[in-house]
Amino acid sequence: MQPTSFEDTSLVHAPAHPLALSVNGAAVSVTVDVRTLLVQLLRDELRLTGTHVGCDTSQCGACTVLVDGEAVKACAVLAVQVEGREVRTIEGVAAGETLHPMQEAFREHHGLQCGFCTPGMILAAMDMVRRHGPLLDEGTVRAELEGNLCRCTGYHNIVKAIIAGARAMDAAPAVGLD
Repeated sequence: MQPTSFEDTSLVHAPAHPLALSVNGAAVSVTVDVRTLLVQLLRDELRLTGTHVGCDTSQCGACTVLVDGEAVKACAVLAVQVEGREVRTIEGVAAGETLHPMQEAFREHHGLQCGFCTPGMILAAMDMVRRHGPLLDEGTVRAELEGNLCRCTGYHNIVKAIIAGARAMDAAPAVGLD
């Protein structure tokens, strides 16, 4: 019996799949390998590099995006799983040159240092507000951030930023929980 050759493309290449979704409010149609992760689609195909790859194991949260408003770790989701859904990345949060209230709160309260975790933190925070409302307390924020790691800070300013951002989102209903 001969060993299987890796030249056998049935073992190496998965079928291509046409995919239609909305990314940051724009319709997107692409063809992807069925094994393509959402983070790969966003970064490699769509060039939305604000979604970071930190651990590749869904432990750090650097790849957090919103799918239909819910925070998901894009390194743990296949692109084909978001067929027909709305994906929002950090690039789709601001309104033109005007920062989203959560982004502004991170800037104002020094909720970032190197910035690597910041996009995932902001999107996780927006989902936190969607689920818990604008009156977040420190304990809730700290518990909710368990899946988002920052290697630079002690989280104190991130927590302050999220609490302030939640209240600012409530005060600016035009942006709502977008």
